[in-house]
Parts: sequence; C-alpha cells; structure tokens
Amino acid sequence: MGRRRGFIAELNYQAQQAERRRRQQEAAAHRVHLAAEREVERSRKSYERAQVAAARASAAEKKAAEREAARLLLESKLANVASLNTNLARELSDIDGLLSWALKVDDFVDLESLKIARVEHPPFNPGRLAVPAPAVVEPRYPLEPVYQEPIAPTGLSAVLGGKKRHQQAVGEARAAFDRAHGDWARAKHALHKRYLSELADREKAEAIRLAAVSAAEEKYKLECAQREAEAAARNAEVSKFINDLAFDVESAIHEYVGVILSNSVYPDVFPVEHDHAFTLASRELTLAVNVPKPSSMPSVKAYRYVKAKDEIASTELPVREKKERYANAVWQAAVRSLHEVFEADRAGKVHTIALTVGTNTVHPATGLPMTVPLVVVAADRETFNGFDLTKVVPQATLEHLGAALSKSPFDLVPADVSRGIRVRGQ
Repeated sequence: MGRRRGFIAELNYQAQQAERRRRQQEAAAHRVHLAAEREVERSRKSYERAQVAAARASAAEKKAAEREAARLLLESKLANVASLNTNLARELSDIDGLLSWALKVDDFVDLESLKIARVEHPPFNPGRLAVPAPAVVEPRYPLEPVYQEPIAPTGLSAVLGGKKRHQQAVGEARAAFDRAHGDWARAKHALHKRYLSELADREKAEAIRLAAVSAAEEKYKLECAQREAEAAARNAEVSKFINDLAFDVESAIHEYVGVILSNSVYPDVFPVEHDHAFTLASRELTLAVNVPKPSSMPSVKAYRYVKAKDEIASTELPVREKKERYANAVWQAAVRSLHEVFEADRAGKVHTIALTVGTNTVHPATGLPMTVPLVVVAADRETFNGFDLTKVVPQATLEHLGAALSKSPFDLVPADVSRGIRVRGQ
C-alpha cells in the first residue's frame, strides 16, 4: 500500500469535490449555521451604531443611548453564543451521521464523465491591440488667393494721369498677389508635408499593431491547440483506463478503487484518509482507513454567556458521551468504507475487502509514531450487499461480520487481531 492517487483518481477527485461540498452546504444544519453567523454580524453592527449614537447624544439622551448600547452588546454576545452552539451542533450531527449521509449518495462513478466532450476556449481578446490607430484627418488647406486687377480709369481720369497711376497700382497688386500666393503655397506645402508624415507614422504604427495582433492570434491558436491536445490525451487515457478495467488489469482495478475512495468526502470535523492495495488473484482489496484521534473530536457540550464575568464559558461533554460518540464514529466509518466500495464497484471487480480502521498516535513507551487498529474486519460482496444499512447498528454489523473491535476506541485500546482477520463470529 502507500501508492499515491493515480491520474484517473485525481481527475475524478477534482471533478467531484466541488459537487460534494455543494451537497454538504445544502444541508439544513449548514444553513442554520450561516443564519447564526449572519445574526452575529447584524448584532455587532447594531451595537457599533448604538455606540456612535451614544457618543453624539446630548446629556439628557446619553443614558438612554448607553442603555441601548448595553442591550445591543448583550444581544451581540448572546448571538455569538448561539452561533457557537449552532456550529457545535452541526459538527456533532456530522459525526453522528457519517453513515447515513453516505447512504444518500450513489457512489457509482461514471468514468465516461471524466472525458472532455468539448474543449471550451476563451474568446480571442487582443486587448488594446484590437483598436486601430486613430485615422489621420486630411488638413483643411487655406483658400488659394485670387488675383484681382485694379479697375482701369476711364474718361477724364484716364487723360489726367490716370493710366500711369493704374499701371503703378497693377504692379503693386501683382506684387502683393505674388507674395500672398507664395505664402499660401508654402503653408499648403507645410500642411501637406505634415499630413503625409502623419500618414506614414500611422501606417508604420498599424503595421506594428497588425503584426502584434497576428502574433497574439498565433499564440492563441497554439494555446487552443494545446488545450485540444491535452483534452485528447486525457480522453485517450480515460479510454485506456476503461478498457484496462474491462479486461481486469490489476493496476486499473487498483486505480478504480482510488477513484471510489476519492469520492468519499467526510465532514471537516472528521477527516478520513484511505490507503489500499488490490490483488487480482484473490480479488481482495486490502483497505486501510485512518480516522482522527479522539483528542481532535469536539469536547464541548454547550456554550453560554456569563454576564458577571463578561465571558463565554463552555460546558464539557460527559466522558461517557465522548467515548460513545467516538466509538460510534469509528464503527460508522468502517461500515461506510465497505459500503462505498461494494456499491460503486458494480462490475464486481472486488470480491472481498480486508479492512483496517485505525488512528495515528505516538507510542507512550518509545515516543515513536504508531497506528492503533480500532477495527479489523473482512467482508465478502455477497454477504455485505445483503444487509439493509439504513436499519443497522454499525457495531452490530461489524460484530456479525466477525470483526475484531477495540474495547475502547476513545482510550486507544487496540483491537485484538491475534485471531487474524478472517475469523468470523456467528
């Protein structure tokens, strides 16, 4: 034993965890716990608002405001106590219902569901590269000057030196026009030159942008191709696994059991670890289940607020109740482990299970780590599947199977395994 979870088991584990957590969170106890936490937050905020109001109140209003703040503080403390008790009740309920919760879940694993039917690609998003450079607007050129020749004199004005003056005015007008036209031509040329330069700069920027977009598209296509390739490789591996399982390849059956066990989600207050090995020749699964130590179990019966000391106190669970709850949890974990494997293995690959349920501790004499066996039992498929687990008492079920049981799991008294795992009491 001691092998790590295989590729297929890991795929299934990742796919199933979120769904299993969602189911747990839908439980009524969890909803009550969340409601209690919301009440604590509401009370806290009301108290803080009352404190602010008391600080702002006039002398006449101050006592009333302080009384209200004190009332809300007490309400907040009591809400916190209620939340703690609700959470405690949920944890104890989770421990007491280890088997019943599992019986509500179909443990069969549809391996085809581990395949990726369709690869989801994110849309191509080049970001700012998608925005073209601003268009260069052609400038509005100044109007070209138009030459207007001075009006020629007529009549007496022409005789009295008008023609000479007119010729002089024409020369001056021509000179002024030439200057204005030259200024216009130079201004137009400068504007057009800047326009052409801006056009060239935009074309260069666009060429760089389009090249970057093209590179981004190529990268996106490579990423899509990689996702497709990874999906194809995953699907091929799942198909090979399904085929190997059908043809009784030992390693595939071992990994399939890993898939089943990866689906077994225990509450946070009672985490469980599995280890297993499968032998094809005997079709026997050797399964080790590690449960939490008794010292990690809830030891509080209830919380209460002691006003005189302004503190939250707790009442300890009676030792007998702690012992009974822990022992029952161990028995439930054992029966549940047998149930989950046999129910999920519809093809009947596993014929018998040799199960050990234990917990890790430190040897008091050597100080070295050790595992204390609390349940050691063997069960065959036909016998176990004949039980109605909705009506059984887990300890009685294990005794019926001839299990070696700890006389006191809470005190870490090891089960008597001297007779071997296959001795079955009647």
